[in-house]
Amino acid sequence: MAFRFVHTADIHLDSPLRSLALRNAELAELVGDASRQAFVAIVDLCLSEQVDALIIAGDLYDGDQTSMKTARFLATQMMRLHQAGVMVYKIRGNHDALSRISKQLTFPETVTIFGGRAQIVLQTAGGLDVAFHGLSFASSKASESLLPKYAAAQESLVNIGIMHTSLAGSPGHDVYAPCSVADLQRHGFDYWALGHVHVRKVYPGTATIVMPGIPQGRDINEAGEKSVTLVTIRDDRLIEIEERAVSIAQFERVDVDLTETVEWAEAVGRIRIALEKVRVAVRSRHAVIRLRLMVSSPLSWSIIRDRDLLLAEAEQLGEHIGDIWVEKLELELSDNSSQASEGAADPIFELAQTMGADIRSQAFREEAKALVMRTLTDLPPDAREFAGKDEAALEEFLDRVLTGGAELVTARLKAGGVQ
Repeated sequence: MAFRFVHTADIHLDSPLRSLALRNAELAELVGDASRQAFVAIVDLCLSEQVDALIIAGDLYDGDQTSMKTARFLATQMMRLHQAGVMVYKIRGNHDALSRISKQLTFPETVTIFGGRAQIVLQTAGGLDVAFHGLSFASSKASESLLPKYAAAQESLVNIGIMHTSLAGSPGHDVYAPCSVADLQRHGFDYWALGHVHVRKVYPGTATIVMPGIPQGRDINEAGEKSVTLVTIRDDRLIEIEERAVSIAQFERVDVDLTETVEWAEAVGRIRIALEKVRVAVRSRHAVIRLRLMVSSPLSWSIIRDRDLLLAEAEQLGEHIGDIWVEKLELELSDNSSQASEGAADPIFELAQTMGADIRSQAFREEAKALVMRTLTDLPPDAREFAGKDEAALEEFLDRVLTGGAELVTARLKAGGVQ
């Protein structure tokens, strides 16, 4: 006998495409609906595996949503679980706290939504008595650890804690109910079902601690395969975990080396090979690709000038291969054709060296940084992340823009025949 459950978090139903500028209406529709399809896949998994429970460790919603379409969708999926006898244990995360839907929906009695005070719910199944410990937060901010509010482990029961937390902190995520893995281990629970950080992480120890990650990426910054965790607790209380992929669309960055390509057809051929490899590797039905072309060839200027045509060719290749969407094409320029031959003076090469020296100077860099910061202050808050979310990301942005700009000038001059 065994007790089995699926653990997920950070579904962010109907999350808006804030950072994805999609020109393709079909792709926009696909990605916009992907969080729902992923949730259906999670429910399907619960039913096919005949689990005893589904844990949602926060952020089922994405914020201040009022759509009744979302409400009807959730009601349908919860009823599917109810009819199969699958219990649902859900806590509210920081995004759920902003959602109006979360306060209006009525779910079947098999769904437990933990409130603002720590609560224990008991379930007996698979020959085991299990205590679920949960706590929701009413506000989108939680600067203090929630762990002291959880009760001690119940003796002779399997104890599962459900918490929405940033742990010790994670890049790209707000601090939320911070606590340490060591503190969680010491609390005495058998399993901690966490949520909030969108990257999957398993922390083994006396307690099994799992951050399942987001089950469906929303843009290129959430690239890679996304999943949920299927947990089996044996009658000897041994815990086994399995990662199960559920994402419908998988974002991936793909580099294509076009070094020394001379013919346009050869460049297209290399892109085709790269996309075919992605199609084999990606298990999700759809692959959403950002292509980065490493351009260092006589074709540099042609690719710069006809970038839109090359993107169109890449999109057609993806359609032909099947369920591959190219959402953006980036160029990384390094025009080797501008290198000076031995014993010959090359003014473009000399200009490139001069620009490189200027870019590396601290004064030039500080001036460029100041310009970026002035630009940011003129933009609305939700449009200010193009240069990164922190100081390190801003420095990377400057490196990319300054170096790329110099290489672009060099490629244009060389292609124009300046000697």
